[in-house]
Amino acid sequence: MKSYILTIMFLFSISSVSYAEDSQKTENKAERTEVRRGNKEYNSNNYVGSEINYRKALDANSSSQTATYNLGNSLYKQGKYSDAIKEYEKAVVSESDEKKLSEIWHNLGNSYFMEKNLAKSIDAYKNCLRINPKDEDARYNLRMAQLMLQQQQQEQQQDNKQEQQKEQQNKDQKQQQQEQQQKDQQNKEQKQQQQTNMSQENAQQILDAMQQDERNTQEKVRKAMMEQRKKRRTDKEW
Repeated sequence: MKSYILTIMFLFSISSVSYAEDSQKTENKAERTEVRRGNKEYNSNNYVGSEINYRKALDANSSSQTATYNLGNSLYKQGKYSDAIKEYEKAVVSESDEKKLSEIWHNLGNSYFMEKNLAKSIDAYKNCLRINPKDEDARYNLRMAQLMLQQQQQEQQQDNKQEQQKEQQNKDQKQQQQEQQQKDQQNKEQKQQQQTNMSQENAQQILDAMQQDERNTQEKVRKAMMEQRKKRRTDKEW
């Protein structure tokens, strides 16, 4: 898409400034004077100076269509695209001349594009072409903006898909960790139970051994007592 951007930039020429003589007749001498001065500076590529003069013209007549439109062009040339958009949007509402109106929409399309607002840029180019279908630059820029918006949407969809995959992977990993923790806990409990059972079994074995020893001892005592009794009887018989 970089080649598209370079090509579009080549077609992003701004329509020329309007001159006070060609605009709506006005009796405001200060406005006409400042617009002429602004045009002179603009044509000399002194866009900062032209901006100052156009603003002075608007101070003299805030509803001046010519000063508003020309100010938009001057701001655009300085790279102040968002400020240029504000002036073009004012101009497009009040302009009645179709030729100038199509130029304003064209310039609005360029400004929106430079602000990376492709959707509004597309709408502006379409409005330009509805008024002037012969504006081939606007038609070309429209197509490029549409292609770039399409690519942008595709990239966004791809990003969303990758994000969803990442979230799913994190979810699966978390679930696996939880399952492993549960398994480890179960193994730990089983081991503890086995140790408890072994302890109980050992204790029982010890108890059984003690009881067996006690029985053995009792048996020995009993046998000893029986031997002693037999001996006593034998002694009496003598």
